[in-house]
Amino acid sequence: MGKFFHKPSDELRDRVPPGQHLATGFPVLTYGATQHIEPESWQLQISGLAQPQVITWHDLMAMPQSSFTADFHCVTTWSKLDVQWQGVKITDLFQHFTIEPTASHVMQHATGGYTTNISMEDLLRAENFLAHKLDNQPISADHGGPVRLIVPHLYAWKGAKWISGLEFLPKMELGFWERNGYHHRGEPFAEERYSDR
Repeated sequence: MGKFFHKPSDELRDRVPPGQHLATGFPVLTYGATQHIEPESWQLQISGLAQPQVITWHDLMAMPQSSFTADFHCVTTWSKLDVQWQGVKITDLFQHFTIEPTASHVMQHATGGYTTNISMEDLLRAENFLAHKLDNQPISADHGGPVRLIVPHLYAWKGAKWISGLEFLPKMELGFWERNGYHHRGEPFAEERYSDR
């Protein structure tokens, strides 16, 4: 609490999940070393039950660009409201390759070895996007730049920083934090922080 976090007002109850406090800044939490990737070197590898493809920075910039304002909820009990991002909608990205109908889940891969899983149902929502700008500036390495996945309806760990691959799978497999006790889905309003396995 104190000067960095504060309790949300009653008027924000519908936007701030249970157990969360509002952050005055934008805290940085990362497992492992911060990855530094030059935008021109960034690539997204499409693999698994999808048409194999490598999407480059140039490819991403050539896709339709959108601006987004979304609330951001970290599993470590802080939230930041009305975060402004720019990037490419997942629904627009998926127009550029074919996915087999048997794909039900996706493993996100990040530079540095981090992984996190997400269902196709959760990923294919209109509000999800690959972001490359934060507050009209390129996303810093600390915040997952040059490109990170944003999934506003789930806790922030479900969108990989420094994302480098989407592996389409026929069933759920667990990513790094999910193997280490976090919930397989991570829905903030249901407080899906930890696995009940």
